[in-house]
Amino acid sequence: MDHHERDLLSVREATERLLAAVGTLDNAAVTHPSRLPGWTRGHVLAHLARNADALVNVLDGRPMYASAEARDADIEQGAPRDLDAHLADVRESAERFQHAGAQDADWSRTVELRNGVKDVAARIPFRRWAEVELHHVDLAIGYELEDLSEEFTRRETDFLMQRFRDHLPDASAVHGPPADLLGWLSGRRDGAALTVDGGGSLPALPPL
Repeated sequence: MDHHERDLLSVREATERLLAAVGTLDNAAVTHPSRLPGWTRGHVLAHLARNADALVNVLDGRPMYASAEARDADIEQGAPRDLDAHLADVRESAERFQHAGAQDADWSRTVELRNGVKDVAARIPFRRWAEVELHHVDLAIGYELEDLSEEFTRRETDFLMQRFRDHLPDASAVHGPPADLLGWLSGRRDGAALTVDGGGSLPALPPL
């Protein structure tokens, strides 16, 4: 089994875990704030569904979103829906992504995401896995960074460290619990549980 195929299985498992947890909520809970500033849980769920469709576009060679404005408008429009509508949308869009990922294709090809970012097609399933896992945490419904698998935490931390390599200290290292390190790199924790070799301060990271 190729790497992207294993990641597709992880995406499916993470999505089912998220859907099972969200399915225990009610309509009122969907309107409550998430951990993302300015977003309700409904915003997070609408984003997850539209992200799945956007990554299908990427795999099919189309623009990820029609525009930044259209992306934001779709999330705002979808956010107020009731729980059943959210569950159906997340589930159905996830199946569209799985179908796209199951196609016989050149997984070594370069694809383009938002803002001109490019990547190898085989990494798209992992990017989706990260979306599902981290936004599950953002929903604030009992799933925490500590609940993420060791493999996912390590790979996402490595990915973010590469992304921010120009902002990380060259001659020193940042230490701390894996969940806190991932939380700091992903903008979800302040890094208070981390230390820097030599006693320096944590570097400032750019927005994701």
